Amino acid sequence: MGKFAIKATKTGFTYSLNARNGQVIAVGGEVYNSLASVTKSIESVMKNAPAAGIEDQTIEGYEKVANPKFEIYKDKAGEFRFRLKAKNGEIIAASEGYVRKFSCKKGIDSVKKNSVDAPVIEPEEK
Repeated sequence: MGKFAIKATKTGFTYSLNARNGQVIAVGGEVYNSLASVTKSIESVMKNAPAAGIEDQTIEGYEKVANPKFEIYKDKAGEFRFRLKAKNGEIIAASEGYVRKFSCKKGIDSVKKNSVDAPVIEPEEK
């Protein structure tokens, strides 16, 4: 089982979903202005990721998939990435760049598996 780690920044809060080995497999879609809003986004990932379809935008004439969904795309550097969109279309998680599409798909599988009932680690008080 993975875990969500919330981190306080100068401008708000971010989070990452970490696999059991500690590797970051996805990060939040934005910087959140409160602990409540970052927690709400994490709950959305837990709810949406397991049932999300996959829309591979790297294929010409790809088939559109309804939200919630993972979108696979290529970034400016030519690497494969995914983003998870909630039912309302908001990006709630995103990945690092992958050289191979296969690795990107494995990242999606990891998010689906590791987000279910994952504990949430809040930032320590300073």
